[in-house]
Amino acid sequence: MKLYLFPAVLLLSTTVLAQQHTVLPHGMIYGQKPDTVAMMAATKVEAFMGKKTRISTTITGRVIRVTRQKGGWFELDAGSGKIIAAHFKNYNINIPADLAGRRVIIEGVAAKQFIADDLQHLAGDTVVGKKQHKVKTNPKRELTFEVKGLLVDK
Repeated sequence: MKLYLFPAVLLLSTTVLAQQHTVLPHGMIYGQKPDTVAMMAATKVEAFMGKKTRISTTITGRVIRVTRQKGGWFELDAGSGKIIAAHFKNYNINIPADLAGRRVIIEGVAAKQFIADDLQHLAGDTVVGKKQHKVKTNPKRELTFEVKGLLVDK
């Protein structure tokens, strides 16, 4: 009896261990659960932003690659050869490398990298009558996205 029980237990334990490393289930959440009410495609974010430099939004897209697992750094496909560089606001988040190629829903803050007109990026005018800063966005630079929450979609 013991002779038959041992191979059965060994077979079941190896299949369970193999599943833990390869399965990234649909609906897995990292960080906070994203709000999916006003969701848009990652390909439309830049056009939606217009002249704004930062917006809070929820987007869906395909992960190109995971650059760093610790801190949740990854790249999202923005269409037309553009990339959205994303990272988690909370550095304690660890994402798996298997996330590459999967569709995800992420919520957070999208930002364009910009160049101030007089190279004073953080300076602001407080006196009325002085020249106001105008934001010039560089179309060759990528969007960045600070993620609050990620949901594995497909």
